[in-house]
Amino acid sequence: MMSHKLETIYPQLSFPFERGPEFGDVLEVAPGVLWLRIPLPYRLDHVNIYLLEDAGGWMAIDAGIRTPEAIDAWEKLLSGKLSGLRISRVLVTHFHPDHIGLAGRLCEKFDAPLLASQTTYMTSRVISLAPHEMGSRQYFDFYAKHGMTEEAASLVAIRGNEYLSLVGELPISFLRLLAGDQLTVGPRQFRVLSGDGHAPEQTMLYCEADGLLFAADQVMERVTPNIGVYAGDQNGDPLGHFLRSQRFLRSEISDRVLVLPGHFRPFHGLHTRCEELEHHHEERCDLIRQACSERPHSIAELMPILFPRQLDPHQTGFAMTETLAHAHRLVRRGEIAEVTRDKKSFFVPTEATKNNPA
Repeated sequence: MMSHKLETIYPQLSFPFERGPEFGDVLEVAPGVLWLRIPLPYRLDHVNIYLLEDAGGWMAIDAGIRTPEAIDAWEKLLSGKLSGLRISRVLVTHFHPDHIGLAGRLCEKFDAPLLASQTTYMTSRVISLAPHEMGSRQYFDFYAKHGMTEEAASLVAIRGNEYLSLVGELPISFLRLLAGDQLTVGPRQFRVLSGDGHAPEQTMLYCEADGLLFAADQVMERVTPNIGVYAGDQNGDPLGHFLRSQRFLRSEISDRVLVLPGHFRPFHGLHTRCEELEHHHEERCDLIRQACSERPHSIAELMPILFPRQLDPHQTGFAMTETLAHAHRLVRRGEIAEVTRDKKSFFVPTEATKNNPA
């Protein structure tokens, strides 16, 4: 996952914990709720794991990535600060390797069931069972038509094989979580929520009585999660799904909750943060609309406008798909149109936009 920095527009967020736990350490963030971190081999160097006191043990929310460093971190925790602790259930919020990678290992070690949305589980299974599909010519052509270099297109097209090395084998069955379900974890009742945009059917948990929201990667401080259009859903509108999910959180969830995100620190100020993220993406849409009003642009030409810093090929893949997500949002709103010339895609203003420029 690539996240990019987001300047703070609203100052109203508050953080009950100044910093997160060191690797190998554990913090109690609420009665019966433990917070730990597992290392990641990226610029974003950690993922948050939460343990909730449960009947007969503790339920883990997310598991970390399958790397030797992450496995070692778990082993040190289970023989150190978490010695004697039993994991009763493993809940995975979404299918990205930093969240699901070690889920199967934890389930096997503790004979614990896996809980996930159907999309989370089945997406991971499909990638595992058909890795060749991720490297097919169709995927390469998709990125190339939007102006991606051959090197970058090749990198993105084979990402499925990288996924296999970072995600362990999952249990052959799972307990499906669906938006609107009620989930009992120890003494608490949680409402199961679903967010989209960053990952399809991303699972969140909300305990109204105790004011806790386990938000996965849907809402976090400092950064916005990657929101990209990929070859398997070439005409998708993930940014539209993401913005709709943010509006749902603002309308349905109390602003007084403690937000427990998949990365960085827990915080108060959910509604403020959702508004900030919406504002950020609207600004990026404005940049694309303005550029396309001057002349046709490919996604490769629009990308440096949204991501002006130097990017390596791996970062370029994420940046391209996110730029495309913003362009598709504008297409869905009828503000620009996609045209094809010599098998290459370009974005141009619609007649309505030409007559009524923003």
